[in-house]
Amino acid sequence: MQRQQDTKKITVTSPLLPPLEEFIPYLEDIWRRKWITNNGHYHQELEKALCEYLHVPYISLFTNGTLPLIASLQALRITGEVITTPYSFVATTHSLWWNDIRPVFVDIDPQTGNIDPERIEAAITPKTTAIMPVHVYGTPCDTERIQRIADIYGLKVIYDAAHAFAVTVNGQSILKAGDLSTLSFHATKTYNTIEGGALICHDPKTKQRIDYLKNFGFAGETTVVAPGINGKMDEVRAAYGLLELKYVGGAIEKRQLLDTLYREQLADVTGISFFDRQPGVQPNYSYFPVFVDAAAYGMSRDTLYTRLQERNIYGRRYFYPLISEFPTYKGLPSAAKDNLPNAHRLADSVICLPIYHDLDPQDVKRTCDVIKENAR
Repeated sequence: MQRQQDTKKITVTSPLLPPLEEFIPYLEDIWRRKWITNNGHYHQELEKALCEYLHVPYISLFTNGTLPLIASLQALRITGEVITTPYSFVATTHSLWWNDIRPVFVDIDPQTGNIDPERIEAAITPKTTAIMPVHVYGTPCDTERIQRIADIYGLKVIYDAAHAFAVTVNGQSILKAGDLSTLSFHATKTYNTIEGGALICHDPKTKQRIDYLKNFGFAGETTVVAPGINGKMDEVRAAYGLLELKYVGGAIEKRQLLDTLYREQLADVTGISFFDRQPGVQPNYSYFPVFVDAAAYGMSRDTLYTRLQERNIYGRRYFYPLISEFPTYKGLPSAAKDNLPNAHRLADSVICLPIYHDLDPQDVKRTCDVIKENAR
């Protein structure tokens, strides 16, 4: 017989939605203006507000989080090979493929899930033009070491910062690292515009080129300066995002409490581990990944994943499988399994547990109780 509490479904995430009654006046204003896309009032206001909120100099909004990755490579005229990580969402590497760039995978640091700087230098060839690291789960990469390598070899650095909204290191935005950083504002993210994304740069000239690229390359009514795409964010989502900024700080604080609760509840469970918090880092608590050591825990990751689902708790094996295991990339020399042992180990053992701003702490405890019950 199913326990009564198990009838409540606990999803891995849930979107932060601003109050509907507060959003309606924005919609009414958009209807009055009759300007619903193409760099309208709210698009401009959101870019300004995000620059202030994130403490970055220039930001360009996009209609989703993948197009900034694609446009970043065009903006910096990247060609040849780019060194990147297999432990990410497929959009990271797909952006390279769409630009006819060959991804070169290197292994990750098992303590953070991020690209291992120690592996980057050995992967550089005469065709290498850039490095595309990912701040996995919002945990900052070792940006100083990556930049030193890039400077020595004359490489560009583009950070996939999809998970890293508002993350800081020693009080400084992680989005200031590298040549460019991209964000995702997908509904599953800590901050969302339903669908959306952004590209962060450091100078007005680059910002102008990015804005041309996301609007078909138009530099005027009859002048096209580049083979651009249509990546513009519309007014409805820009207004939504502007309102969302009022609530995301409180949502992050609530996530922090849940993160702490998970750490307390799971601290002594043999065979279950999680990443340590990094000194000097202010995270946004986007995810809570745990890693299952089957031998020590007494059960495989996939079996525990299924047991949780049987109790109506839906985690996510994120990131599994590795990007390097998909057919498009599996034939690349750098995708060889023996080249990526740490990435395979994490991918084969990870479960991201439910975490979001309005998750009941009792549901965190319920999730942890199931994990404890199934331990050896």
